[in-house]
Amino acid sequence: MAHAGETGTGDTLTAAASRGRRHKVRSRVGRLRATHSYRLVLALIAAAFVFSSLARDGAWTAGVLLVLQAATLAAAVWTSGLARADSRAMVALVAAAAVAAVALAISGGDTLVALVGLASGVMVVATIVSIAIGVVDQHEVNAQSITGAICIYILLGMLFVFLYGATAVLGSGDFFAQGTDGTRSLRLYFSFVTLATLGYGDYTPAGNLGHTLAVLEALIGQLYLVTVLALLVSRLRGTDGARRG
Repeated sequence: MAHAGETGTGDTLTAAASRGRRHKVRSRVGRLRATHSYRLVLALIAAAFVFSSLARDGAWTAGVLLVLQAATLAAAVWTSGLARADSRAMVALVAAAAVAAVALAISGGDTLVALVGLASGVMVVATIVSIAIGVVDQHEVNAQSITGAICIYILLGMLFVFLYGATAVLGSGDFFAQGTDGTRSLRLYFSFVTLATLGYGDYTPAGNLGHTLAVLEALIGQLYLVTVLALLVSRLRGTDGARRG
């Protein structure tokens, strides 16, 4: 009887392992069958960028950006084949973001605005990871992977906009040495100037945390351009040359 029980347990474990392998295979096949066309994701990122640069500061604008980031994450996850467009998790994410946006518009408060900004930043990080997985799953360099890489670059700049905003709201002093926390539009400008390492110097962070974030963003932006994007573009050219040859 003990031997039979051990055999049954072994069969159960084997069946479970087999189901796990089949699930992983189906999951990967689902990702490989995804469109991998990041045009929708890029359009949503552009919408968030334009809204950040034009909208006035306020609790409601932070809520709108939260919803836009949730929608961008859902689109990235779907495009990369990590989940279906109508999955419960994605629907729940967008719905929760909408509820938080309404609550923020009603109650407001600096702390809540900062928390929403940090939540938006977390969604940006998740979006970057989702796109990166989709790009790697293709195992080739093409127009879609280049578009995905561009999306990641712009998202890096947006991520630091939210980090600068949270630092400005929660910090005791002015974020910029020029004696102001700056508007969201100004922080957007500062973030992408720093990401591109232009170094205009018209606005500079005042505190140690601001200095650290600015240096980190500049390093990430420079390394990303000279490694990831440069490598993808060079391989794309090599692939096109091989096809023509």
